[in-house]
Amino acid sequence: MDKNKLKKEYNKKIQNFVKLNKYYYELSKPLVNDYEYDQIKADILSLEKKYDFLESANSPSKIVGFKPSKTFKKVLHKVPMLSLSNAFDEKDLINFEKKINNFLDQKSSNEFEYSAEPKIDGISASLIFKKGKFVTGLSRGDGKEGEDITQNLMTIDDIPKNISSKNFPDEIDIRGEVFIQNNDFENIKDKFANPRNAASGSLRQKNPQDTKKIPLKFIAYTFGYVDSMEIKNQSNYLQKLSEWGFKTNPFNKTIKGIKNLMKNYHEIEKKRNEIDFDIDGIVYKINSFDLQKRLGNVANSPRWAIAHKFSSNKGISTILNIEIQVGRTGALTPVAKIKPINIGGVVVSNATLHNEDEIMRKDIRIGDIVVVERAGDVIPHIIEVNLKKRKKNSKKYIFPIKCPSCGSKTIKEYNSITKKNDAVRRCSSEGYECDKMTIEKIKHFVSKEAFNIDGLGKKIVENFWKLKMIRFPQDIFCLNYEKIKIMDGWGQQSVANLRYAIEEKKNISFEKFVYALGIRHIGFENAKLIAKTLKSPEKFLNLSKENKIDDLLNIDGIGETQITSLKKFFSNKTNLNVIQDLQKILNIKKTIENKTVGVLSDKIFMFTGKLTGMSRAEAKSLIEKNSGTIISNVSKKLDYLIIGEKPTKRKVEAAKELKIKIIDQSELYKLLDKSS
Repeated sequence: MDKNKLKKEYNKKIQNFVKLNKYYYELSKPLVNDYEYDQIKADILSLEKKYDFLESANSPSKIVGFKPSKTFKKVLHKVPMLSLSNAFDEKDLINFEKKINNFLDQKSSNEFEYSAEPKIDGISASLIFKKGKFVTGLSRGDGKEGEDITQNLMTIDDIPKNISSKNFPDEIDIRGEVFIQNNDFENIKDKFANPRNAASGSLRQKNPQDTKKIPLKFIAYTFGYVDSMEIKNQSNYLQKLSEWGFKTNPFNKTIKGIKNLMKNYHEIEKKRNEIDFDIDGIVYKINSFDLQKRLGNVANSPRWAIAHKFSSNKGISTILNIEIQVGRTGALTPVAKIKPINIGGVVVSNATLHNEDEIMRKDIRIGDIVVVERAGDVIPHIIEVNLKKRKKNSKKYIFPIKCPSCGSKTIKEYNSITKKNDAVRRCSSEGYECDKMTIEKIKHFVSKEAFNIDGLGKKIVENFWKLKMIRFPQDIFCLNYEKIKIMDGWGQQSVANLRYAIEEKKNISFEKFVYALGIRHIGFENAKLIAKTLKSPEKFLNLSKENKIDDLLNIDGIGETQITSLKKFFSNKTNLNVIQDLQKILNIKKTIENKTVGVLSDKIFMFTGKLTGMSRAEAKSLIEKNSGTIISNVSKKLDYLIIGEKPTKRKVEAAKELKIKIIDQSELYKLLDKSS
């Protein structure tokens, strides 16, 4: 697939997602129904999963909800309110369980016991109890910080205000869903788009008396912070919730095995219309709290839970045209322009064709009658061509061998790992030689996760490009503001605001600077690793001059792919000129490490060989939690080489030669025990 086109599509979805969050969470004026919102979110996550070069600080994989409204007091959650990753079929569940087994280093045949809980389509809330008394109620907010909506939550009869049970924790953050039953919604449907919007709007009323008029319900299902709770698993916790006076989902079950999860899934899906509250899937949680703790979290979602969404929607349409988009890294992405159709409440006019191979495999042609699927896990895509209705004069689609932007030859790079050519065809130009690539590079440069320049959005970048005001990133800091003042849509104040925003961003962190350059395969996490290791921007700028790019291989997380990409980037004179010009304009801050106190603080480790009862990922996580550092290659800076079964002989010999301490897994545990 064309990378530029894919990125453009992705960035549009991110912008739309941010807008929807703002209107829903902050303004309480939802623009779309819940189904559409979930689809947009799922589309983004699926794209990120398939294409690792797609990322955004505003992605649903990194944020939860939206920043708290100014209407209510902001309060930090003691334990973040995480979102869940999604599954859409049995294959996704098998992969989910496989990942858990891999992380725990257990056999793939191992089956887990799950708490299967139908996912209520409502609004998440956090209820903080102290000494049995309900004292504070928070919205999800952005997951880290919520709104204090205590008085509004106090109006809900389902929420106990005082709990006298002897086994009730001294302090606990009970979490659940606020919702409206469908039969109750019938009486107020003229005021709200759907039950979820009604619940959201009601919880965010300034006057609790207005909230009280709405028949809100609450079902509890988990906890955040808890002080001394003697419960070992989720199913027992749900039982305790009932004993303490909370309502729980009547369709909750404890189930073992993927086949049984699927059986329950289909049974619940058939009952959806009979249930008096909206559900949009089933949440599966590893039942054991010990295993949950061991598995931990990834980004903003737990490893031990997943939401199994209900089925997708399909429609039939006609391909009107196939357009090629060119992305920041030169990838050519084909997109089918289709006759607009309504799928599940969403009007679809574009469908991804993924890449050249996909078009050839399905023999997709302009004019074809096709089946378009808008599944929860992907952007709209074509799953089938109706060959019986194909016109006789139909011609095969020929993928361009030259870049539609600059005319450069398009290539499929050879992947040394898979020993095959990549599926994605790319523009062969490097640096800023291709206009479409350059525009996307500049858009990336000013994006929220990079320089985050307020008032300099994608459309303005495109407009400034057309007017030849911007050709390279450094041009942003040398704009002709007098010329902008007389342009349509601009005034003295808006120009002053833009100027201030640009001047303010002349101070930039090292990691954001590296990320903003848009180097292929160097996402934000890799940029952070590079900045953390090099510390000084000067060292990064001199990597090529001093022939030290290969030294970055020593960073755990940086591989040959990233090194090759960095070498290509630094070999281009235009790229070097861009960096040098930016260095003169910007104040790039050095990376200052936050010194964490841990038993492994200032100690550097490396693994070789297979560990017992623990995956490499879990061991790495364990060391980093205790302030240790992991590297990928044997060097003088290494303190410990941890060996497992069948260690690499070369690494062991290199460690011995450098007189590095070689330890096994049991000795690692002893080091960790020193902290207890």
